[in-house]
Amino acid sequence: MDASRLRRHFVAVMAKHLPPSSSTLRLLDLDGHSSRLLAQSRKDLQVCHIPASELAARGVATAAFDAVLAYDLSLSASLLKSCLRTLREGGRLIALQPRGAASESHWRRLQDQGYVRILVEPALDELGILIRGEKPHAAADTMARIQSVARADDDALDLAHFSGRYFHLLIQRHPNKPVWKLAPGEKIAWCAAAIRRHSAPVLLGFSSLPKAVSFLQPAVLAGFITNINKVGKFSVEQARALEWDIVLNPALDSLRGQTLSFIDVDPALAEAPDE
Repeated sequence: MDASRLRRHFVAVMAKHLPPSSSTLRLLDLDGHSSRLLAQSRKDLQVCHIPASELAARGVATAAFDAVLAYDLSLSASLLKSCLRTLREGGRLIALQPRGAASESHWRRLQDQGYVRILVEPALDELGILIRGEKPHAAADTMARIQSVARADDDALDLAHFSGRYFHLLIQRHPNKPVWKLAPGEKIAWCAAAIRRHSAPVLLGFSSLPKAVSFLQPAVLAGFITNINKVGKFSVEQARALEWDIVLNPALDSLRGQTLSFIDVDPALAEAPDE
């Protein structure tokens, strides 16, 4: 496999480890090439490129990024420290080294600089090393963490005024079982949560995965919605083309007294999910 094609495969591996973010993912690219490849499949990126050798001297704002990409770079203690400072709480350093083998030393290097939820594993068919670490959260409560990310979202209430590229729907997936358990010929169906206004369904949409989850938990506890087993990700461009009627980021209180319904959506229209 030639070098450019191999790099594309490696960047695809890195993409799978991007964190859930607000409607736009703020990405710092330290190698100057990975984000260009990644942008071909992810249209929600706000990219900043700073060479790794200049990061410490640039004075980048603290908590400025959701993720940092580092392809084929030496992860020195000073670089790891600078990356951690630029990440928001829960933000991720995602590094890929195309040579070598995964070892405990990679894991310990990140731990020594304060990273948590560290993952070190072979990147691609035992080739290369995927190294991932997160900046610790100050809040211990999971919902508080999710809401801190969701608060950065666009507050638009409809797609016409929304600046993001993707939105999320609350899905009932039938049957609710993994693909390998499906019987021959058995198909997956998705039904998306909606309310009815003037006898027409209006989908409940959310500008990011954290925004959807921060709505869903209190909605379930309040008994407003049940049996949601998936959050589907869709492109805004596609929704506009299909003329879907969507209320974006609804407040739970604004829906009290509304009639909840579910409408069929084609799973094939969905984008690859966030982690």
